[in-house]
Amino acid sequence: MAQRRVTDFFARRRSGPPACLPRAKQALRTPSPAKPAPGVPAPALSDPPGGSRKRARPAADPARDEPAPPARRRLRLAPPPAPEPADPVPSPSSSVASGSPARSPLSKKIKKATIPAGQLPCLAAQGDKIPRKDTVSELQACLQRARELGARVQALRAHSQEEDAEKSAMPEPERGPVEPCGEKVPAYQRFHVLAQPGIPGLALPYKYQMLAEMFRSMDTVVGMLYNRAEAVTFAKVKQGVQDMMRRRFEERNVGQIKTVYPASYRFRQERNIPTFKDGIKRSDYQLTIEPLLDQEASGVAPQLTASRLLQRRHIFSQNLVARVKEHHKAFLATLDPPMEVPEDQLTRWHPRFNVDEVPDIEPAELPRPPPTEKLATAQEVLARARSLMSPRMEKALSDLALRTAEPSSPGSPCPVLPANPPATPSALKGVSQALLERIRVKEAQKQLAQMTRRPEQEQRLRRLERLPELARVLRGIFVSERKPALTMEVACARMVGSYHTPMSPGDMEQHLQLLAELLPDWLSLHHIRTDTYLKLDKAADLAGLTVRLARLARTEEGL
Repeated sequence: MAQRRVTDFFARRRSGPPACLPRAKQALRTPSPAKPAPGVPAPALSDPPGGSRKRARPAADPARDEPAPPARRRLRLAPPPAPEPADPVPSPSSSVASGSPARSPLSKKIKKATIPAGQLPCLAAQGDKIPRKDTVSELQACLQRARELGARVQALRAHSQEEDAEKSAMPEPERGPVEPCGEKVPAYQRFHVLAQPGIPGLALPYKYQMLAEMFRSMDTVVGMLYNRAEAVTFAKVKQGVQDMMRRRFEERNVGQIKTVYPASYRFRQERNIPTFKDGIKRSDYQLTIEPLLDQEASGVAPQLTASRLLQRRHIFSQNLVARVKEHHKAFLATLDPPMEVPEDQLTRWHPRFNVDEVPDIEPAELPRPPPTEKLATAQEVLARARSLMSPRMEKALSDLALRTAEPSSPGSPCPVLPANPPATPSALKGVSQALLERIRVKEAQKQLAQMTRRPEQEQRLRRLERLPELARVLRGIFVSERKPALTMEVACARMVGSYHTPMSPGDMEQHLQLLAELLPDWLSLHHIRTDTYLKLDKAADLAGLTVRLARLARTEEGL
């Protein structure tokens, strides 16, 4: 039997007499008219002679009533396969002989795989006998793991409940500070002092600096209105300050300014001030602001000039610093051992003093509009309408007035407990208290020296810290140049390019002069005419020089 072609699924089978067997696969060579390929009928008499490349059409079957299918067939989707009988895989001869309308692609794949029919039941039986992956031991391990996780969750829950109970039982003074608005302060406000450039000094917290900026803006607006002889009201000042700072400005901020600088303004409640706003009536009381200025000798009305604005701003800043110094002094008294620094010698805050956590300034009380006559209590009503009441109603109102006039017991203020000294940590248990006291005293002396150090001393210490590295760089430059002496300009230019930190030639010259001052036997300066020459002893021990410089830096730091 000829081999079946793979592309015979394009053929359609019709009901009726059994279809003829498919054509055999033609050879890959060009067919010749003299010798046709096997399985292909001979060409008709009407075919033109010669080597035609067209396939010959099969002869029409007289037994068929239907017309022959077209030469080019279109690919059509096969209908769903009909339910097959319970037999195993049918043989190819039976499938060809039967007039089934279509065959499923699955049956064709099975035929192409050439699986014997007797092996299919064995494969099905093996599929049912495949062992499962979740064995009994794995299930037991998973169950044990789930029990451990459940016990861990219960322990964590009990621990969190204990912590909540401890926090609720903690007394109020030991708890951390609670924000007034329930919101956490942003980091740029909490660490404002740490981000300040330059040498550490008496820096103000963020809220104090904002208050100083508000005073500067308020003083500018008040000065403009006062110099024009215009009534200065809070509404005008508020609008001007908010336009300048792009921040809210309220009466609370004015009260804080009055607390810090009481002699800056005079506040009054006045009415009958001309206004050009619909929300404020002329008869309403308004808060007026008047700057307090020294009277001039000529008797002319004083003006709020630029020099006076600068002077008032300086006084306000000094008052803010004085307030922070008070909190700093209270903090030093709580240390162990306590420290005391004169205010005129204080140049920086204690390292452990958190400047940004200084409490806010309490606003002073501003004048309020005078109260209008209103009947708010029973006694006032009784006094006004005594003649209009019956004796029974008058007695009832008298009893009510006596009950409402009883003073209510004011709430006792919470006592502020002093800060407890820090307890000894567990890591220091077993260490003698005398040794700890000596260490604490030495640390307090060092911190006291830091707080009373002048800016010039601070700058000198920073230069001393850089000298060991600069000494190594300078010696390398002299060795590479192979010269006994170098001018100051050349040496500074070479060292600026070799040092790891950017530095100007002027600063480098100051470092070299300090190095020559501390080590005159190693580096010497020679002034010849208009130039300064450096001469270096290359044979000196650089390690010993570095040790000497470090010792000098520690000595000056402890002073």
